[in-house]
Amino acid sequence: MLHYAVVFFIIALIAALFGFGGIAASAAGIAKILFILFAILAVASFVIGLFR
Repeated sequence: MLHYAVVFFIIALIAALFGFGGIAASAAGIAKILFILFAILAVASFVIGLFR
């Protein structure tokens, strides 16, 4: 999941470089959502691992 967040971030950077503001904003938004989801799942996995 972190891989997809990085990919969308790179797409956002490239789109912003070429002037595609709407596409860059969309890709950055998707990257942000995926990163937050990854962080939540990583913390949950760590906490569950501590209790086992």
